[in-house]
Amino acid sequence: MRDTAAAPALSEALLDWYDRHARRMPWRVGPAARAAGLRPDPYAVWLSEIMLQQTTVAAVKSYFEAFTRRWPTVEALAAAEDADVMAAWAGLGYYARARNLLKCARVVVSDHGGAFPADHDALLKLPGIGPYTAAAISAIAFDIPATVVDGNVERVMARLHDEHTPLPAAKPILTEHARALTPAARPGDHAQAVMDLGATICTPKNPACGLCPWRPVCAAWGAGTAAELPKKTPKKAKPVRHGIAYLARRVDGAWLLETRPESGLLGGMLGWPGSDWVGLEDTPRPAPPIQAEWKTLGEEARHTFTHFHLRLALCTALVPMDRTPGRGTFVPAEEFRPADLPTLMRKAFDLARPR
Repeated sequence: MRDTAAAPALSEALLDWYDRHARRMPWRVGPAARAAGLRPDPYAVWLSEIMLQQTTVAAVKSYFEAFTRRWPTVEALAAAEDADVMAAWAGLGYYARARNLLKCARVVVSDHGGAFPADHDALLKLPGIGPYTAAAISAIAFDIPATVVDGNVERVMARLHDEHTPLPAAKPILTEHARALTPAARPGDHAQAVMDLGATICTPKNPACGLCPWRPVCAAWGAGTAAELPKKTPKKAKPVRHGIAYLARRVDGAWLLETRPESGLLGGMLGWPGSDWVGLEDTPRPAPPIQAEWKTLGEEARHTFTHFHLRLALCTALVPMDRTPGRGTFVPAEEFRPADLPTLMRKAFDLARPR
């Protein structure tokens, strides 16, 4: 599809398909309701977009519903305790997003009267909102004709234009293709329609081209190359780091936990005291948080972050009531909720907990 003059007809065909096949999501105002005058809640759009970064729709639904039950407005979220929000975020990963979520909510309340600004540049100035999220909020919440490009949109554009430049180098090219198709009318529905098309029809494997409203003008379909697009530059192998986690349980059942520093991975999250994480060529320096008879388990807690794999040796100990920790705080058994821990720390607990 090289003829940009065809853009209005393509957008019309896509919106007609979306009106009949839009996915139902708890944060979305569907096309029929939107046509009837119901406007999306910018708070819901923003919250869902932050949650959806690097996470699937299926995984996000229950978190979104739990968050909005507990904090139904941006004002409620801004007033929440940091620890409560971090605990509610556990399992979604990328915990810097949760910290920025709180910062953003508080700025919206303090500087914007509790209303998200209907301005793309103003949205970009808010904590945790980058170009993609600002475009998504602009289009979906405020019907501003901003170009929204996620992985689904990149795949659709690469196939529509039979673009063989590999990602990530192709991102500017695919964004321009998407921009040329963004209509002035119903830009929010259009943005969601392209994402739905990529998620349900123009899928990474076995795309259902026979059901696609853009098949007649899809260059990759005509060339027979749809299944191999988008091209991607091979990723470098992730390095491996390792360290030690210390799981101390007091005789009354309390667990020794600490809040990690705000900066860095898992920042601000509750977790097990531990050593630094070092490369495999180095030896982690032991850092037991309390004097005890430590035992090393035969299993490791393993987890993959964006840029590396991590292996944690697990040391466990049962400590008496009169022992004072050098770091961390004992959490009584009745207050300890493993579900509040980030995934890595929960994996360690699952391996070390008493059977």
